[in-house]
Parts: sequence; structure tokens; C-alpha cells
Amino acid sequence: MLAKNDISENTTIVVGASRGLGRGIATAFADAGARVIAIARSGAALGDLAEDAGVIRPEVADVGVIRPEVADAGVIRPEVADAADPTVAGTMLDRYDPQVLILVAGATPLMRPLQHHTWETFSVNWHTDVRMAFHWLRETLLKPLRPGGQVIVISSGAALNGSPLSGGYAGAKSTQRFITSYAQDEANRAGLEITFTAVLPRITPMTALGRPAVQAYAARSGQSEEEYLRPMGEPLTPQAAGTALVKLVRADPGATARSYLLTGAGLQELT
Repeated sequence: MLAKNDISENTTIVVGASRGLGRGIATAFADAGARVIAIARSGAALGDLAEDAGVIRPEVADVGVIRPEVADAGVIRPEVADAADPTVAGTMLDRYDPQVLILVAGATPLMRPLQHHTWETFSVNWHTDVRMAFHWLRETLLKPLRPGGQVIVISSGAALNGSPLSGGYAGAKSTQRFITSYAQDEANRAGLEITFTAVLPRITPMTALGRPAVQAYAARSGQSEEEYLRPMGEPLTPQAAGTALVKLVRADPGATARSYLLTGAGLQELT
């Protein structure tokens, strides 16, 4: 069984690490001493992460399970890949054998009312977010991760409240939460000792995904952005998201809930 409280002993894969909450999460895990594999489609964006974090090492590892001397504690290692590609999940899990997997990546929905969507714009998050979660959850069960491993799927608060201006986004995020719970059931049935958790971040203007959504919903309600956001309390930042997830991974897996709401104040267990 892995020592859950010692993140420096862990290799953590963060899928969607180049921007927004994923960027904050990858940085927080590296700062906490984890060996972080940062996956994104854009090499340029990962380069920006390298410049900001100052902890990325050059590409030096051979294909195969990552060597300890390559993946030092507190180091972020970039991997350019499309997380929705059905071959990527298995390849990355085999290559790095992580103890922690965090799925953050997803498509940015088009913000417009239902009648102004086409099926293609409406369904974009089903073809990206749900597809990605399915492939990675499936591969963690098939591999499987070692006992004590943890998988965190970043869904959305829209899964609870709906999102009438973002097409199928809320439904896709709700499905991510459902299949994360299904994966936990299958892990329990097989005695795998892997923890699967869905985290649902509240809408925030602090990311490129959340900012246009806040603007659209504020305009729809006839409010300023400040008025729209005021009842939600302190906005969720990428840094706060990273801190909350480090705390979650350090917690006793036996006390970990299947899903949480994530706000600027931290994690709140959902029932």
C-alpha cells in the first residue's frame, strides 16, 4: 500500500496541465514534492508552464517506465499528447506507472442558448470530456493502478446546477461524475484498493474556461459580473484548486468521498 501522506514518494499525472485549474494543480503537486507528468496538447503552453514554474527538466527519458533519476521529486515533466486519443491513456500509464492521476482537460463550450447551437457545438464536451474520462478510467482499471492509487476527475459545478448557455456541457460533466463512481464500484468489486473521486469546481472568472461563462451568465441575468459572482463567495483560483487537491491526496483514502464541490473556500463533500 502506498504512503498516502508522502507526496514526494508519488508520481502524479495531470492531464490538462497547461492552463487554468490544471496548471495550478500541476504546480501545487510539484511544489509539494511530487514527480509530476504534465500532459497537454500544446507544446507551447507546456513551455509557458516551464517558464513560470521553473521546474521542468529537458526530455531525457526513454520510452518505458520512468526512471527514478529522471523523475526527481518536485519536477514537472511535459508530455505533448491528446488525452482523448484512445491510445494515449494506456501509453502514459504504462510509461510512468503513476500513483495519482488527475484528469482536468476538456473542451471549451460555445456559450449560446439552446436554439442557437448545432448538434456539433452542443455535443462537443461529450466527444471530448466524456470520451477522455472513459478512456482513462477504463485503463486505470485494466492496468490496474497499484493498491493505494488515486484517480481524481475534475468535472464541474454545472453537473449539479445545469448550464443552459453551454449546450451539452452540464450533461457531459454529470456523466463524468457518474462514470467516476462506476469506476469506484468496479475497483471495489475487484479488490483493487484504488480511490476514484470526482471534483466539481464552481464557476470562476479566474480561468479561460470560466471567464466567458461568467460574462455570459451575468449578461443574461442583467447583472454586472461582480453582482453575479458575489453570492458565490471568494472566487476559485488555480492556486486554491491545487492546494485543495494536494490536501485531498494526502488524506486517508478510507475517508475520501466519491465527489466534492470545489469553491474558493476548499472542498465540500457531496452526497
